[in-house]
Amino acid sequence: MEKEIKKQFEERDKVETKKLFSDLIQADQYVGELYSINYESANVQVHDIQRQRVGGIPSLSFLIATRINSQADDVNFKDEDASVLLLRVMDAAQLPNSSEAERIRVETAQRVSGETDKHWDKEAMDPHTRNYLSYAGVKCRVIGTFFIEKEDETNPDSKLNLRFGCDISNYYPNRGLKVFKPNAKALQLIVNYTDPTNNTGEAKVRLGEIRYASTNRQFQGVSSVHVYINPNDLLAQKSALFGMTRTGKSNTTKIILQSVYDLRFPKNNEKPLRIGQIVFDPNGEYANENTQDQGGGLTPTAIKNVWQNKGVTKDAEVVTYGIMTHPNDPERKMMLLNFHIDENLQIGKEIIDGLLQEETAAYIRNFCQVKFETPDANDRGELTRFNRRVFAYRAILSKAGLRPPTTVRPNPTGLFSREFLDRMAQSTSDNATTYISAAAILRNANATWDMIANAMSGLEEYIRDRTSGYSEFENWYVNDRPSASGERWADESFLRLLGILQYANGTKKIGSAIPYHTNTTTSDYAEDIYNDLVKGKLVIIDQSSGEPDINKASADRIMTYIFRRNQAIFREGKHPHDVLVYVEEAHNLLPNGKENDLQDIWVRTAKEGAKYRIGLVYATQEVSSIQKNILKNTSNWFISHLNNTDETRELCKYYDFEDFEPSIRRAQDKGFLRVKTMSNLFVIPVQVKKFDLSVS
Repeated sequence: MEKEIKKQFEERDKVETKKLFSDLIQADQYVGELYSINYESANVQVHDIQRQRVGGIPSLSFLIATRINSQADDVNFKDEDASVLLLRVMDAAQLPNSSEAERIRVETAQRVSGETDKHWDKEAMDPHTRNYLSYAGVKCRVIGTFFIEKEDETNPDSKLNLRFGCDISNYYPNRGLKVFKPNAKALQLIVNYTDPTNNTGEAKVRLGEIRYASTNRQFQGVSSVHVYINPNDLLAQKSALFGMTRTGKSNTTKIILQSVYDLRFPKNNEKPLRIGQIVFDPNGEYANENTQDQGGGLTPTAIKNVWQNKGVTKDAEVVTYGIMTHPNDPERKMMLLNFHIDENLQIGKEIIDGLLQEETAAYIRNFCQVKFETPDANDRGELTRFNRRVFAYRAILSKAGLRPPTTVRPNPTGLFSREFLDRMAQSTSDNATTYISAAAILRNANATWDMIANAMSGLEEYIRDRTSGYSEFENWYVNDRPSASGERWADESFLRLLGILQYANGTKKIGSAIPYHTNTTTSDYAEDIYNDLVKGKLVIIDQSSGEPDINKASADRIMTYIFRRNQAIFREGKHPHDVLVYVEEAHNLLPNGKENDLQDIWVRTAKEGAKYRIGLVYATQEVSSIQKNILKNTSNWFISHLNNTDETRELCKYYDFEDFEPSIRRAQDKGFLRVKTMSNLFVIPVQVKKFDLSVS
């Protein structure tokens, strides 16, 4: 009885194996014989008749080679020959008789030379010779092997799955294989194959259609073969889009963005996924409607309208940020920070430090070393010193043009003792008038920030002036006063702050932070953006009106905030929120190819972002413009036209893009991409569809 059941399973498996393989192999798509093979390449002999019958064999097209007879009654999946090799056409291959065949063709062509109404292959060649010379060799790359495997080898009733391995496990040089060109049905199965053990979900989005070459003629039978991507492949991964300007990078990015957004509206029984997405938009084409996004209609359909026709409201789905208002976007949030309020003191200081990072002057470097870390409330002395630093810092900001809100008023009470102000007012220095004025201002409860700024300049000079009397006060303060603790009155951080006032350019350089500042808000825009992402919103940062250094600094700060918050959640043993970051014109924000700073936030995101559930999609014109540490951690690739060998050689270092190097450099067709994603195990040439919000 047990043997009967086992035999029934085996017979069923043979039928199922034949069915699975018949989806790949069609006898009427036969093109020739594989006559030479190794682990990397194979040569195929093709006759012109078979070549014509299947619509031609374009360069870089797929072929399959097998010993399986698709007409047989059954196929045993355990047989060594029960497999299908996937090949990619690379070029012509020389047959042993190639030299002789070429000689005959030349001689035949000479017979009709000068006769424009005759072709040498018809009028000057006999049928036997024509047939003999119609054989040609085709050189192919071995991409991998399709084979059948049980889900559970220990269970005879287990389901059979079609599997793919990215190599061949064995070959016999003296064993012939039949070669076929996949028809549309088989090709769709090949290019959209995903490993059955892949747990990225079943969500699939049409990216475009198969396209082998720039010369994309309809009779080749591949123009209707859809290519799909799995949006889940992009989550917590790095994705690159490279290509010359106007070759379809932004169009592809919008399709990707829309596909990830649509994960919240699953068509199958999958769990909805609300993924927070943020776009750094240097040209304003995502934040604003433009003619590029007309899709199939005449009305612009900007990606910011991705929420429409979904039964949801814009407030819950999309938010735009910018440093300037826009007449067509009244709800845009300003990406500015109030540098004066307590919560933002250190954040604003870090922005200023970032803007001054290229400065080499000692007084600037000293200023950048000051941090605003709130001390223990029980340490009255240190708390006073901290408040004195904050007081001076706010005066410096005000003098630099970063005006404070009306709620932040100067209050020197308790910061400058009566003894100190008396000594300052009693100075006999040549600059005593300045010091007396400064002391009077610091006693004035109604002084303005402009007056305080002048007082701080006077105070800086008083401390620096050896004849002012400050040295005597300092000696008394440290050694002789009743509560002397040995600490100096002016701590090092306070002196570093005041040092910026010694030079006329000091506050001017700090004034470079004016575009980041507002005195009308109390929140931190980086925190607001992160909270929007946690809610699963699409956040668009319109950087089209910002200066490059401002855009770079704000993007770095936002990215740092996202990274640190998700990192903190991860360290608490919790699951971080999924965030997908899009960077258009990535060379403006990401470190360039010559830099090797592994602490750069973008490099850290590339190397560590996966465990913190941060994905990165970056687009630019040049592969070499991106730091190698980012490239090495990129999993998904979308490549359009690149016009020089420096860029294509760099690309050849990754996956099997080497096969496509000449095509990438030659074909300039818009939207013609070579695509490699995590689910797709080999590069696929695709004509990407036009982005259209009306089509999901």
